[in-house]
Amino acid sequence: MPKVEIIKERTPMPHLDAKIRAHNFKEVALGFTEEMALAEAKRCIQCKNRACVKGCPVEVAIPEFIALILEKDYRGALKKIKETNVLPAICGRVCPQETQCEQYCTLGKIKDSKPVGIGRLERFVADWDLTNPEEISPEDVYCEDVDDDRVKVAIIGGGPAGLTCAGELANLGYSVTIFEAFHKTGGVLVYGIPEFRLPKDIVQKEIDQLKACGVKIEVNRVIGQILNIDDLREMGFEAFFIGVGAGLPVFLRIPGTELNGVLSANEYLTRVNLMKAYDPEYDTMVDLGKNVAVFGGGNVAMDSARTALRLGAEKVMVVYRRSENEIPARREEYEHAVEEGVEFHFLRNPTKIIGDDEGFVKAIEVLKMELGEPDASGRRRPIAQPGTEYILDVDLCIMAIGAKANPLLTKKTKNLKLNKWDYIEVNEKGQSVSIPDVFAGGDIVTGSATVISAMGAGKKAAASIHEFLTNQ
Repeated sequence: MPKVEIIKERTPMPHLDAKIRAHNFKEVALGFTEEMALAEAKRCIQCKNRACVKGCPVEVAIPEFIALILEKDYRGALKKIKETNVLPAICGRVCPQETQCEQYCTLGKIKDSKPVGIGRLERFVADWDLTNPEEISPEDVYCEDVDDDRVKVAIIGGGPAGLTCAGELANLGYSVTIFEAFHKTGGVLVYGIPEFRLPKDIVQKEIDQLKACGVKIEVNRVIGQILNIDDLREMGFEAFFIGVGAGLPVFLRIPGTELNGVLSANEYLTRVNLMKAYDPEYDTMVDLGKNVAVFGGGNVAMDSARTALRLGAEKVMVVYRRSENEIPARREEYEHAVEEGVEFHFLRNPTKIIGDDEGFVKAIEVLKMELGEPDASGRRRPIAQPGTEYILDVDLCIMAIGAKANPLLTKKTKNLKLNKWDYIEVNEKGQSVSIPDVFAGGDIVTGSATVISAMGAGKKAAASIHEFLTNQ
């Protein structure tokens, strides 16, 4: 047996300079060159236990696709990934690999070694394909106008869960239609994640590939308002997947939230990302603050803060009630925010938003916190320190403290069982719900979670829908 070469250090990913990128919406991470990808692929030791695969919610065959990269068979590597993941260019950019596949990488368990950059390699393969598309013969192209007798499945919501479920079912031979509420398909991929993290042309190219596989898409369709599931049954659909996300914003219960200049991160990012408020050619209204405070510590807070900088804010502050060690955002996103000039006020909790005589935000009051014993989430509980309040001058406040279930569809669907938080109750093994022909997955089931976990739910649901329809 030849000795396995251990290369401890990861191949660095090139990035735009922080001083430049803080003032534009160009993608920050530039991706691997072929030389970089081959160097990083060489680090994989092709271990027998394949722990990385177990850490992937959609179980990508990671060692196999990396081995194909080393052979320079990039088309083969892409096909291997797409056996289980229909959105590799997206996952390679926004999935938290450090807490999933890479966390379990055997190489990363060796002293002083870093795990293989699995996400970076996935992105390289997907990007290579997008710039070197495979030629498709005319007979392989699906025609949307074809009148076939295939079983029809409706996907309600065009986010990561819905797109994945649709792609899996299309590959199984079903006639699949996505009903999307917005004018663009993609869910959080288009309205929530900024252009500098996930370019929207990348999202569109992946969606176009699904359409080429036969997935139909109807936009501006708010199911629960324009149509309901009973209407869709009458239209001939025999199974349904609900993947509408959790898009209802949450606000702090503090004085001043009614003032002009207080926004939810959901509204703020939707206006900028989906409605292109960052582009002067679009007449999209959005508040432009000079001194911006973002409440929260997750990826949405980082996205909001970094977006505010790019829109011209002179100072952007993230106010978070726990310490740097407890911040839930991806480490890379937090570090990018620091590099770009975002200020962090840790162990601080906003207690009041103060307005001027005309009803606009002019300041916030914050209270110092200390960390106590861990709470139910496993993180140390923040404890208020009375008498430590002070004022910060701000003119725009962005609430990035989470989201909850939007009731437009769920409350209007008869016999749909919800939990106490109004999320849909499912059988986790198969994503089935209390209605026999309906399945669900993603944030409308779990609450706010990751793109890849939503995709995993969509994948499981597709298998369950196939089993259900086959037994029918």
